[in-house]
Amino acid sequence: MRKALIILISLLFPVLGTAVAQTDDIELDVRKFTLDNGMTVLVLEKPAAPVFSAIIRFNTGSVDEQPGITGISHLLEHMMFKGSKIMGTTDYEAEIPLMARIDSLATLMFAEQVKLQNPLNPPDSGRYFELREQIASVQAEQKKYVIKDELWGTYLKNGGTRLNASTGNDATNYYVSLPKNKLELWAFMESDRMQNNIFREFYSERDVVMEERRLGENNPRGRLIEAFNATMFWASPYEWPVVGWMSDLLRISREDVEDYFRSHYTPANAVAAIVGDVRADEVYELCKRYFGKIPSPPLPPPTMTVDAPQEGERRVAVEYDANPIAYIGWLTPRIGHPDQAALEVTANILSMGRTSRFYKNIKEKKLGNVSASSSASRYPDAFFCSLTPMGDHTIAELEEAVYQEIERLKTEPVSGWELQKVKNQTRASLIRSLDSNMGLAWRLSGSQGMTGDWGYFLESYRRINQVTAEDIMRVAGKYLTRRNRTVAYLVKTESEKPSAAAGKMY
Repeated sequence: MRKALIILISLLFPVLGTAVAQTDDIELDVRKFTLDNGMTVLVLEKPAAPVFSAIIRFNTGSVDEQPGITGISHLLEHMMFKGSKIMGTTDYEAEIPLMARIDSLATLMFAEQVKLQNPLNPPDSGRYFELREQIASVQAEQKKYVIKDELWGTYLKNGGTRLNASTGNDATNYYVSLPKNKLELWAFMESDRMQNNIFREFYSERDVVMEERRLGENNPRGRLIEAFNATMFWASPYEWPVVGWMSDLLRISREDVEDYFRSHYTPANAVAAIVGDVRADEVYELCKRYFGKIPSPPLPPPTMTVDAPQEGERRVAVEYDANPIAYIGWLTPRIGHPDQAALEVTANILSMGRTSRFYKNIKEKKLGNVSASSSASRYPDAFFCSLTPMGDHTIAELEEAVYQEIERLKTEPVSGWELQKVKNQTRASLIRSLDSNMGLAWRLSGSQGMTGDWGYFLESYRRINQVTAEDIMRVAGKYLTRRNRTVAYLVKTESEKPSAAAGKMY
């Protein structure tokens, strides 16, 4: 099947750049422009229906954090829905002294937290809980000025759908789909929260995030993946979870979040992708009017810490009252490396679909379920397998079955049929993602944010089509070795489930 998306756009403004990216038969005309403050805007006109989807991607995620403030990117995602100086309030001026009072109490509370962690001090938590109550009291007073969820409600009243946000290791995304005549509303709402966010209701929302963290602690896969990442990554910030460590969440203040926001969530660190029934010249004018006036201070230096080459297998076990599972990972290079395409095809040969090797040789024999994936991230990441045994079979049996399939890849070329099947599946997945405005916006903003080239995902597809059976043998032998792997087991116990409540934290 041939599918071509070709949109011809005349050059209306000198600052607008038209670029066409294509593979053999997929072609996209995307307008790209950069505002004076450094914000990148991508526009793809797709007038099939009178709607559009928009994503603003900030190239900031948990990898940009540091010990002491882990989880702050995800916490900030929550705070971005709490309104601004003009949204979510009936009287911002009246809120100012109340928020200053809360910040002052929080500083005192942090000092008490420091004391409580030192065993040389008397274990008196009375002052700490007194300060918590005072903060809650001032927050209750502030509530009379708060219009709850006004941003959310405004979008919904104007036909917004798929409104949400997400935080990952490498980025944070804010997205929504709207009717075509709400383009200016989107520009106003998003520029307002980029410029005027004040992070109201911070301490109550931080409690919500800590509860989210506790839910992960009570999930066996959540507990295992944290142990796995902390074992595989000794230096890289991929070591810590996106939701952050509980001890850090307990100490992050509203002022910490504001400082982090002002330094990382700047226009120069943002990519907006708008796809749908819009005109590029109108998007340009609106973005210039609403986003162009936002200042963009210099960004902090990028993270440079990466892991040294692994020098032997690492293993970790987590005891938990749940059925056994396991994760296996091998360190792999960052996005853009020439071996990325062959690693992705290798993962798909192993586990994509009912004719994959793991399905035919492991699941159909009722040993268990195994999936494989290869990450393409800002920094070196992992080729990853997830193992779940069936019936009376053990994790050890399943692990051995996985290694047998890995060793086959090193010694026997995959068949031409297998290779072509994976390439066809990859193409089908790509085509499906191009059918929706939101899918296209994700592809464009993700590629631009990760590589500086919105068309990189098409280049990645082209590279996958060039992968050979010899490439798969080569990368399997190079990366999928015992020396380079990390194995995490979840071992079933009959003991009580670990819980944050077991040890009180301040």
